[in-house]
Amino acid sequence: MKKQFYKWIFFRLMGWKIVGGIDANIKKCVMMVMPHTSAHDFYLGIFTRGITGLEMNWVGKKELFRFPFGFYFRYMGGEPLDRSGGLNKVDSIAAIFQRKEVFRLAVAPEGTRKKITELKTGFYYIALKASVPIIPVAFDFGKKEVNLGSPVLPSGNIESDMAILKKHFTGVKGKIPEKGYSF
Repeated sequence: MKKQFYKWIFFRLMGWKIVGGIDANIKKCVMMVMPHTSAHDFYLGIFTRGITGLEMNWVGKKELFRFPFGFYFRYMGGEPLDRSGGLNKVDSIAAIFQRKEVFRLAVAPEGTRKKITELKTGFYYIALKASVPIIPVAFDFGKKEVNLGSPVLPSGNIESDMAILKKHFTGVKGKIPEKGYSF
């Protein structure tokens, strides 16, 4: 029932579509979600998750997961990030991949909704360390579509792999285009 409701809102009322898909057999991956120019991106992710029926996750500092919001954040796919014990973010998140049977991590490589000139690379090194593919996901407000790309297994050559991944986002417009990363 909830899935049908999501579809009705997303497809009929909002006029959006989902192009491509994520193979349900890919239980672990890093989803490279771009462009991230607006808070509207959050509900696009919620609708996409609800319509595809796939578990999709995010990480946040462990303090967010305390009472009273912890249950809700976990229900929404959140996973608390514990950086104690001297682990950096990449190592801490790679450890989550080790513990979980299913973990599809959504990351915005821009790291902010402001204009940037360089992407953050943590998502790449998380995928490399966890030995999981990166799936490019474009929120294109120009075409009103969420475009789910093909998985790319990081080779360790970041320049080569990023060139492949960035092709997925060519011509994509965020909600506020002037804030988007320029390809």
